[in-house]
Amino acid sequence: MKQFLLQIFTWWNGQTMGTRFFTWRQGKRVGEDEAGNVYYEGPMTSWGQPKRWVIYNGYADASKISAGWHGWMHYRTNTPPSKEDYKPREWQKAHRQNQTGTADAYRPQGSIAAAGERPRVTGDYDAWTPGN
Repeated sequence: MKQFLLQIFTWWNGQTMGTRFFTWRQGKRVGEDEAGNVYYEGPMTSWGQPKRWVIYNGYADASKISAGWHGWMHYRTNTPPSKEDYKPREWQKAHRQNQTGTADAYRPQGSIAAAGERPRVTGDYDAWTPGN
Protein backbone atom coordinates (compact mmCIF):
# COMPACT_ATOMS: atom_id res chain seq x y z
CA MET A 1 0.00 0.00 0.00
CA LYS A 2 2.86 2.36 0.82
CA GLN A 3 4.40 1.89 -2.65
CA PHE A 4 1.03 2.54 -4.26
CA LEU A 5 0.59 5.82 -2.37
CA LEU A 6 4.16 6.87 -3.14
CA GLN A 7 3.55 6.34 -6.86
CA ILE A 8 0.41 8.46 -6.73
CA PHE A 9 1.88 11.41 -4.83
CA THR A 10 5.67 11.51 -5.45
CA TRP A 11 7.08 12.13 -8.91
CA TRP A 12 10.69 12.26 -7.68
CA ASN A 13 10.72 8.72 -6.29
CA GLY A 14 10.67 6.24 -9.19
CA GLN A 15 7.56 6.70 -11.34
CA THR A 16 4.04 8.01 -10.92
CA MET A 17 0.90 6.05 -11.78
CA GLY A 18 0.52 8.05 -15.01
CA THR A 19 4.05 7.18 -16.10
CA ARG A 20 3.50 3.53 -15.18
CA PHE A 21 0.31 3.40 -17.24
CA PHE A 22 1.89 5.18 -20.24
CA THR A 23 4.91 2.88 -20.08
CA TRP A 24 2.68 -0.19 -19.89
CA ARG A 25 0.61 0.94 -22.89
CA GLN A 26 3.17 2.63 -25.16
CA GLY A 27 6.67 1.79 -23.91
CA LYS A 28 9.13 -0.68 -25.36
CA ARG A 29 11.93 -1.55 -22.96
CA VAL A 30 15.29 -0.77 -24.56
CA GLY A 31 17.70 -1.56 -21.74
CA GLU A 32 18.94 -1.08 -18.21
CA ASP A 33 22.13 0.51 -16.94
CA GLU A 34 24.44 -0.52 -14.10
CA ALA A 35 22.57 1.75 -11.65
CA GLY A 36 19.26 -0.07 -12.27
CA ASN A 37 17.65 2.72 -14.34
CA VAL A 38 15.38 1.33 -17.07
CA TYR A 39 15.15 3.02 -20.49
CA TYR A 40 12.12 3.00 -22.79
CA GLU A 41 11.18 4.06 -26.29
CA GLY A 42 7.65 4.88 -27.39
CA PRO A 43 5.56 6.40 -30.16
CA MET A 44 6.86 9.01 -32.58
CA THR A 45 6.93 12.62 -31.45
CA SER A 46 5.72 15.53 -33.56
CA TRP A 47 9.27 16.03 -34.94
CA GLY A 48 9.53 12.42 -36.15
CA GLN A 49 11.73 10.97 -33.38
CA PRO A 50 10.61 8.17 -31.06
CA LYS A 51 9.82 9.35 -27.53
CA ARG A 52 12.49 8.21 -25.05
CA TRP A 53 12.34 8.19 -21.27
CA VAL A 54 13.93 6.65 -18.20
CA ILE A 55 12.44 5.16 -15.05
CA TYR A 56 14.98 5.89 -12.32
CA ASN A 57 15.94 3.33 -9.72
CA GLY A 58 15.15 5.37 -6.61
CA TYR A 59 15.11 9.14 -6.59
CA ALA A 60 14.97 10.95 -9.92
CA ASP A 61 18.39 12.50 -10.52
CA ALA A 62 19.58 13.14 -14.07
CA SER A 63 23.22 12.78 -13.03
CA LYS A 64 22.54 9.05 -12.47
CA ILE A 65 22.48 8.57 -16.26
CA SER A 66 25.84 7.43 -17.63
CA ALA A 67 27.42 8.99 -20.73
CA GLY A 68 26.31 6.31 -23.19
CA TRP A 69 22.68 6.40 -22.13
CA HIS A 70 22.78 10.20 -22.01
CA GLY A 71 23.75 10.27 -25.69
CA TRP A 72 20.92 7.90 -26.56
CA MET A 73 18.35 9.83 -24.50
CA HIS A 74 19.26 13.08 -26.29
CA TYR A 75 19.14 11.56 -29.80
CA ARG A 76 22.89 11.83 -30.43
CA THR A 77 22.84 8.15 -31.37
CA ASN A 78 20.10 5.74 -32.33
CA THR A 79 21.95 2.70 -30.98
CA PRO A 80 21.39 2.26 -27.25
CA PRO A 81 24.35 1.07 -25.14
CA SER A 82 22.53 -2.22 -24.50
CA LYS A 83 22.81 -3.04 -28.23
CA GLU A 84 26.52 -2.30 -28.67
CA ASP A 85 29.58 -4.05 -27.29
CA TYR A 86 31.46 -0.99 -26.08
CA LYS A 87 34.49 -1.70 -23.92
CA PRO A 88 35.78 1.27 -21.90
CA ARG A 89 39.46 2.09 -22.15
CA GLU A 90 41.65 1.45 -19.12
CA TRP A 91 42.09 5.18 -18.45
CA GLN A 92 38.35 5.86 -18.30
CA LYS A 93 36.78 6.19 -14.87
CA ALA A 94 33.46 4.62 -13.98
CA HIS A 95 30.43 6.94 -14.02
CA ARG A 96 29.52 8.58 -10.71
CA GLN A 97 26.44 10.65 -10.10
CA ASN A 98 26.73 14.24 -8.91
CA GLN A 99 27.95 14.28 -5.29
CA THR A 100 26.88 17.85 -4.46
CA GLY A 101 25.01 17.96 -1.17
CA THR A 102 26.38 14.63 0.04
CA ALA A 103 29.20 13.71 2.39
CA ASP A 104 31.34 12.86 -0.67
CA ALA A 105 31.08 16.36 -2.18
CA TYR A 106 34.29 18.25 -2.99
CA ARG A 107 35.23 20.71 -0.27
CA PRO A 108 38.39 22.73 -0.99
CA GLN A 109 40.77 23.83 1.71
CA GLY A 110 39.38 26.94 3.38
CA SER A 111 35.76 26.03 2.74
CA ILE A 112 33.36 26.45 5.65
CA ALA A 113 32.24 22.84 5.13
CA ALA A 114 35.79 21.44 5.10
CA ALA A 115 37.67 20.37 8.17
CA GLY A 116 40.64 22.40 9.30
CA GLU A 117 41.41 26.09 9.12
CA ARG A 118 41.60 28.49 6.24
CA PRO A 119 45.17 29.25 5.14
CA ARG A 120 46.55 32.65 6.09
CA VAL A 121 46.43 35.39 3.47
CA THR A 122 49.89 35.87 1.91
CA GLY A 123 49.49 39.51 0.95
CA ASP A 124 49.74 38.94 -2.80
CA TYR A 125 46.20 40.24 -3.31
CA ASP A 126 45.16 43.87 -3.30
CA ALA A 127 41.45 44.48 -2.98
CA TRP A 128 39.93 46.90 -5.46
CA THR A 129 38.69 50.18 -4.07
CA PRO A 130 36.80 52.89 -5.96
CA GLY A 131 39.05 55.59 -7.41
CA ASN A 132 42.11 53.35 -7.90
